[in-house]
Amino acid sequence: MDSKPFKLVAPYTPKGDQPAAIEKLLKGFGRGEKHQTLLGATGTGKTFTMANIVQELQRPTLVLAHNKTLAAQLCSEFQQFFPDNAVSYFVSYYDYYQPEAYLPTTDTYIEKDASINEEIAKFRHAATHNLLTRRDVLIVSSVSCIYGLGDVSDYEALALKISRGMPFQRQRFLRLLTDIQYKRSSLTFKQGMFHVLGDTVEIFPPSGDTVIRIEMPYDEIESIQEVDSFTGELIGDMNDVTIFPAAHNVTTKEKIDGAIERIKIDLDAREQELLKNQEFAKAERIRQRTEYDIEMLKETGYCTGIENYVRYLGNREPGSPPETLLDYFPDDFLMFIDESHISIPQIGGMHEGNLQRKKTLIDYGFRLPSASDNRPLKFTEFEQRIGQAMYVSATPGPYEYRNTKKENIVEQIIRPTGLLDPIVTIQPKKNQIDHLTREINATIKRGERVLVTALTKKSAEDLATYYQNADYNVRYLHSDIETMERVEILRQLRSGEIDILVGINLLREGLDLPEVSFIAILDADQQGFLRSRDALIQTIGRAARNINGHVILYADRMTDAMKGAIEETNRRRAIQEAYNVKHNITPKTIIKAIKDIAEEHSKLKLTRKKYDHAKIPKDEKKRLIEELNAQMEICAENEEFEKAADLRDEIELLRREL
Repeated sequence: MDSKPFKLVAPYTPKGDQPAAIEKLLKGFGRGEKHQTLLGATGTGKTFTMANIVQELQRPTLVLAHNKTLAAQLCSEFQQFFPDNAVSYFVSYYDYYQPEAYLPTTDTYIEKDASINEEIAKFRHAATHNLLTRRDVLIVSSVSCIYGLGDVSDYEALALKISRGMPFQRQRFLRLLTDIQYKRSSLTFKQGMFHVLGDTVEIFPPSGDTVIRIEMPYDEIESIQEVDSFTGELIGDMNDVTIFPAAHNVTTKEKIDGAIERIKIDLDAREQELLKNQEFAKAERIRQRTEYDIEMLKETGYCTGIENYVRYLGNREPGSPPETLLDYFPDDFLMFIDESHISIPQIGGMHEGNLQRKKTLIDYGFRLPSASDNRPLKFTEFEQRIGQAMYVSATPGPYEYRNTKKENIVEQIIRPTGLLDPIVTIQPKKNQIDHLTREINATIKRGERVLVTALTKKSAEDLATYYQNADYNVRYLHSDIETMERVEILRQLRSGEIDILVGINLLREGLDLPEVSFIAILDADQQGFLRSRDALIQTIGRAARNINGHVILYADRMTDAMKGAIEETNRRRAIQEAYNVKHNITPKTIIKAIKDIAEEHSKLKLTRKKYDHAKIPKDEKKRLIEELNAQMEICAENEEFEKAADLRDEIELLRREL
């Protein structure tokens, strides 16, 4: 197994609370502690602390985030910290996903429908490829990591390992490629395909952007080369290569034959059960649907909905957990759970949401009972797969406190910049718009920006309309806004084209907007999910990157959540002020150029390069446009507005050339 040591590259060293936090956490890992918590205030460099721990422990690492945007941001940061190591991105590869379902009330069957983003699929394959070939691997993942991924032993066993000089009959080689789900190219040539020209076989692995060219005259592998997939230029000669399957759900013919026999047994049993209950239509339905799937498995080794037969393909007992990305990691891997106060409950809720839909399909004869084993991990199963975990959050939740010993809860409050948590004040709701307007005017006069959080989409839109009618540069932002438009709105806020942004819960975790100095929280006394103690602390933290940061809670009463958020913010502020005085530090607002979002702190490093368009054949330009489009969509979804614009311009140039 190839491996390099993790080597952290950064223009700075740990400062503030970071050295003490790193030391304490490393001691905890050294003692074998299963649970540790990093209580880190916004902007204190929690990711840098994690990177230092990875470098010291030199173990494969999984960083779990609760959404794609945050995962992409973390992935980019770790790619910058570890440029010579294998840092990968693993999230759901569906652009659109409609799960199979049945609605008994209207007798409506909904077939599974999905659109796969091939660029993200490439990143997923790169992640598993890295895990099976090296140890200096860090993967940033969403909760996609707890969903079934196929049997890791089959995936590894079916990989083709070839080297120069190896005797290999060409037809057998092509048949083996087909067995592991590679398709022979006809018009297009992209990831997961191969094409043949005489004694030359070119394979496009699903995990990257380069092609493996194999010369095999006289049924012997004479040369192996890595070439550019668009221009055909030689990148380098190779002595050997491992070609992993083109799909994660891949298995052997022997296992398929065994699975079919077990499927038939369960089909007979289920059909008899339904007939006994005089449910003749359901019995006929399950017989027809399952026999069709069996025929497809016999002929092609695959069928639509093959994931519903994972129990048989893996020869597992009913109710046994699926194999997931976690099973690809070695036993000694590290787990970091970022924004754990959200990520932990999210993991815990995945299984139950999936179960009821599957139960309906089974009850009405659309699927065998084995379909219930196509599921995410239960939370207890997730826990069993973790060796040592560190929870990272500014507001750890009940699970973290319940499982972490007091001495293993490590605080990181001091910011390397010296910035303090913002001042928080309470203002009555009476005449709140007049008061808010005065605060907005003062903020705009300083050349800074404003965030206003409302409780509902309608109130956010109404408030934005009110200020638009008063000639303010304002927009609202909520989940109904299209991704590309959301990207443009955030760019305009940072650049100063917009002064005020009105939103709901989108203004909590993950937004890094140093230009924002004033945050207004409307209806702060309406205690609930969006106005809980932790939600208020997270929202308040958005103003912690500006020296003039201040937050106003508009409320007519003091709730427990408000009291807790204010007390915790003031506690942290006092610690930060005392540290600054002791070390003679003068806080300064973070200065981050707009272009930095793409060039220095881009949220996902896409593996592409600038091409000389004259060297690219016309038919390959069409494929390049498709790939750049996929990359642009990822950049847009992850709020990389500068990079998305660059990709759009390159796409337009290629289209004009065509």
